[in-house]
Amino acid sequence: MITNTKRNKPENQSDEKQYQQLLPGLPDHLAQICLFHVKNPSLLFSICHSWRSLIYSPSFPPFLSLYALLSPKNQTHNSELSNSIQFSSFDPISSSWIPLPPIPPNPLLIPPLHLRHPSFLSRQLPIQSVTVSDHLILLAGTTDNLRPALSHPLIFHPLSNQWRFGPQITNPRRWCVAGSVGGAVYIASGVGSHYNRKVAQSAERLFLERESEIFRERKWEKVCSLKDGRFSREAVEAVGWRGKLCMVNVKGNAVKEGVIYDVVKDLWEEMPQGILIGWNGPAASMDEDEIYAVDERKGMLRKYNLEFDFWEDVFESTNLKGAVQITARGGKVCVVGAGGNEIVVIDVVAKPVKMWVLEPPPEFQVVAIHVLQRLSKPEF
Repeated sequence: MITNTKRNKPENQSDEKQYQQLLPGLPDHLAQICLFHVKNPSLLFSICHSWRSLIYSPSFPPFLSLYALLSPKNQTHNSELSNSIQFSSFDPISSSWIPLPPIPPNPLLIPPLHLRHPSFLSRQLPIQSVTVSDHLILLAGTTDNLRPALSHPLIFHPLSNQWRFGPQITNPRRWCVAGSVGGAVYIASGVGSHYNRKVAQSAERLFLERESEIFRERKWEKVCSLKDGRFSREAVEAVGWRGKLCMVNVKGNAVKEGVIYDVVKDLWEEMPQGILIGWNGPAASMDEDEIYAVDERKGMLRKYNLEFDFWEDVFESTNLKGAVQITARGGKVCVVGAGGNEIVVIDVVAKPVKMWVLEPPPEFQVVAIHVLQRLSKPEF
């Protein structure tokens, strides 16, 4: 922080203080090459201001951070406060929560996105978001009059630290299927302003394509329709896994139905019994290669074994009972605990498996989590 002093320092001395060479005696572009090879960025964070600035700059190799959709912990009768939401990122280097820039005002977004409504006192209304190509995409929500809140997806790019609106969704919806696989976002089923069988069976996708250092979106395109509207009863997370999207229509340990969408064949198929029977809570894939799920009643994290069509036990903890949602990346599975009061992080690569608990920002509870590249902060 810059403060005023009684004695003015010479201008050249002030400039000299503001600029520090990364490594004395080396031009910065060569010093950066050396520092880029430090595998643990937290070592650089504690040394000096110039190194801290470097690790948050767009040029530094990005490390992973946790992103969370948050809501106020204490519900009030104030509708505006109880429905307020905030996106924040947990920086593992500084061990601090950093709020994302506010969502830009735009007539394409019908404000506000509602988490609670007098007609549904016992539950939260879903706000559905996914990640693809290191972008956070807000896809669906509900307004105060129970209509779809988003006609266009909201897209956040961590390295530019900016939100933008994507192309118009053909059929805006809520309580739908949302997921991503192979660089594309998928939405399916759900309801619009009211139930419509055509919408409840429809599905569409949006590709993000890389143009130089920028990702651009195509238009939404239709894919094979579902055979019925059984996935329009509540929000459904579709898990991207080895070129397919996997989903079940009921959460928890209840009797459920499952389907798998084959991206190459453009075809919906019934889910094999082995994977369906063990899908007893929130699920996510690790780099679209392995599926993990939490049995929310037993507090057991499991991994699906494709060869033998069954679920392997990975880790058990009472912290996992009542799990709300999970995400996985970089060898770690992150779980939103019961009530959204904590985030459980499980290192499934470590031997033995390790677990620790991350608290959300004070006075907030967690609605959803994702793992993306860290935020870019040019002015640290």
